[in-house]
Amino acid sequence: MQFLRDFYRSLTLKPQGFTIVLAAFLPVFAIIAMFPVVAAIIAHFHDDPDAPILVPQMVTAPGYAIALLAPFAGLFVDRFGRRPLLLVCTFFYGALGAAPYLLDSLRAIIGTRIVLGVCEAGILTIVNTLIADYWDDNGRRNWLMLQGMIGPALQPLVFILVSAVAAIQWNAGFLVYLVAFPIFFAMYFTLFEPERAASPLAGDARDGGNGSDGQASGSRFPAGEAALVAGLTLFVSILYYVFIVNGSIAWQEIGLADPMAVSKATAIPALFILLGAVLFRFVSRWSNAIQISTFLVILGLGLAGIGVAHDVRTMQFALAVQQTGAGMAIPALIAWAQSKFSFEHRGRGMGVWTSAFFLGQAISPVVVGTVAARAGSMHAAFTLAGLTALVGGALLLMVSRRTAAI
Repeated sequence: MQFLRDFYRSLTLKPQGFTIVLAAFLPVFAIIAMFPVVAAIIAHFHDDPDAPILVPQMVTAPGYAIALLAPFAGLFVDRFGRRPLLLVCTFFYGALGAAPYLLDSLRAIIGTRIVLGVCEAGILTIVNTLIADYWDDNGRRNWLMLQGMIGPALQPLVFILVSAVAAIQWNAGFLVYLVAFPIFFAMYFTLFEPERAASPLAGDARDGGNGSDGQASGSRFPAGEAALVAGLTLFVSILYYVFIVNGSIAWQEIGLADPMAVSKATAIPALFILLGAVLFRFVSRWSNAIQISTFLVILGLGLAGIGVAHDVRTMQFALAVQQTGAGMAIPALIAWAQSKFSFEHRGRGMGVWTSAFFLGQAISPVVVGTVAARAGSMHAAFTLAGLTALVGGALLLMVSRRTAAI
């Protein structure tokens, strides 16, 4: 308990930090909140023969908008400021998210979901930018750890809440998006627009932020750094979503097909994502290359373990390892990306990161599905994904010893 008290005291700007952590959950919330009600929405639109295809697309539509528009959101953030755009995006997130409650056209609902993705692109880009603006390297990593813990901890509550309200009415689940309005008011009263002179320098980071934050005012956007951030983030994101998208198929291949049984088998291993967030904070004392290599190795061992598992207990153990690596992945990637951009370019830089991560979400099912079809099973695809992560982690360490690019 003393450790927790000391850690809490080490956090600065607590109202701003907790507000940002909650706001960062909104883009994830937009997707996971819909999964419990997909069947109910399809049933409501049973007269539409395209409903079984369109409803899943409705769920994932915001992700495509984020992947496409996040870099442009970053451009606006750098040009017009963080706080005003975040307030606008959050307000319309709540309004557009809840709008389908008043609609009875599937295509109109899909339209609101696409525009919702525009708001999500702004929210995710800005909150990750503000984390770098408000805090020095140590503070960033503290808040990123909490972000990595609080988000997964809230997911079961979201499922329960959405399932409860959806049991009353098919479209009542959309009302949970109204949670954005309390967060909007918290933003209004706690967040402030950072000033360049007050913004801590990522280049001060002991892990070697490569001095990117020390770029002179008016410097050109570091396209090379942005390309590196985009490439590595896309690679990690494809691996990150392997289990999220295809896990149920892997369970089915070892004989566990009942959704309730899968949920029970997954419940305990899924908690290890919280351990991953804590492990990130411990490993963050070392270089970015070591942090990223560490979670790639852990993620790879977990994915490969799932691939070779033949029984439930082995799958659970491998999944616990995979979830630990996944819990490290996002905070480590964000912390690394933040160190690559100065204050004046940070919005665009984090927009590139956001776009690449959500592009990976879209590409991962295609890549894994293709590999599984050619390899003959989803377990084989998991094994290859795990080996790819392990090779990637090893190569990253080798490259980092010869160059400071990472």
